[in-house]
Amino acid sequence: MNKTSEFDWEITSQSSVFDLKLNDTWEYRDLLVLLVRRDFVSFYKQTIFGPLWFFIQPALQTVLFTFVFGKLAGISTDGLPQPLFYMAGITAWNYFAECLTKTSTVFKDNANIFGKVYFPRLIMPVSIVVSNLVRFGVQFLLFLAVMIYYLYMGASIEPNFYILLFPLLILLMAALGLGAGMIISAMTTKYRDLALLVTFGVQLLMYATTVIYPLSTASANYKWLIEANPMTAIIETFRYGFLGKGSFNWASLGYATGVTAVILFAGIIIFNKVEKNFVDTV
Repeated sequence: MNKTSEFDWEITSQSSVFDLKLNDTWEYRDLLVLLVRRDFVSFYKQTIFGPLWFFIQPALQTVLFTFVFGKLAGISTDGLPQPLFYMAGITAWNYFAECLTKTSTVFKDNANIFGKVYFPRLIMPVSIVVSNLVRFGVQFLLFLAVMIYYLYMGASIEPNFYILLFPLLILLMAALGLGAGMIISAMTTKYRDLALLVTFGVQLLMYATTVIYPLSTASANYKWLIEANPMTAIIETFRYGFLGKGSFNWASLGYATGVTAVILFAGIIIFNKVEKNFVDTV
């Protein structure tokens, strides 16, 4: 009998960079559930409002954006009610941004755990994406409530069958944030100051995405740059499906899907390579 057949797991020091250990990750799905629960409890356990922050944050952002960009700056919202326009962008952007920023420090934040026990390291960033999905779900319900209110008030909102693309949009946001976050996390094992730039960089990236303005009003000189951002097509599709306004086309969505797939694959490969020896550098 082969000796290795007596064991369920065989942990080796060397493996191919393309060995993504996806089967191992699936076998540890119970750990994934525990990590998601830990993230949820640890973040809100000592807060006064608890899970109400899920509603408070997007509501305050919507009020601020409506006042600053809608009332003061007078930026067009394609004929949509300003609070609804901004809340649509905020809901989608916040999920992507949270996945990116929290995944970008996964090596640094979990160095002690990684150095003590074996488990598929990919579980950690995936748990961040899943835990943020709960937050996104609550904020999405708030968006639906606001949308229904404006429909009742007779606003010019036209939900259409492109709303069926919603599951794909969630998958794209999660995959894009996960892939980009893992690439940055791998880089921060050697360049610590990069982690300090991530939050600031994400804020700047928001202005290169159609969160606070529709693509139709973007300057012709910079429109190509905005369209190069895959989140632009995702947010525009989200608005078009639920609200009936936006610059949707299949080519842009296909581009966003292709870029996301490349970033996710590159992120997993880089993450898999760095996790083998990152403890020596963190």
